[in-house]
Amino acid sequence: MVAEALNDELSRLDHDVEIIEDFDDGCAVLEGHDTIIISCSTHGLGELPDNIIPLFEAMKENTPDLSSVKYGIIALGDQTYSDTFCKAGKDMDAAFAACGAKRVGDRLEVDACTQPLPDEEAIEWVKEWLDLL
Repeated sequence: MVAEALNDELSRLDHDVEIIEDFDDGCAVLEGHDTIIISCSTHGLGELPDNIIPLFEAMKENTPDLSSVKYGIIALGDQTYSDTFCKAGKDMDAAFAACGAKRVGDRLEVDACTQPLPDEEAIEWVKEWLDLL
């Protein structure tokens, strides 16, 4: 839902957007992209969504040089799980930073308890994020 909302907003603002949901090729999926927004929900007790695990593991294992990449993180979580709130997004943030990518702006952490429509908060965040690029 967040990715689709960002796609619509960024396309409306004349940005080229590609939504990637399949990360089975690991880091290869990042090739050719110099600006990336990761929207990542936390599952269970702090786990990454199944579809992004291959990318995360490849980044940790291979540590590709992403020094030319700018990125933003939208982390989705539930504050009732205080120990693991937005942990998947935080883990992806750390993985990109460890590979030399440059985070633009602050990580957006969306709490499902207080924000049932995370796409609205993400759209406001991305408008400010674009100004920082």
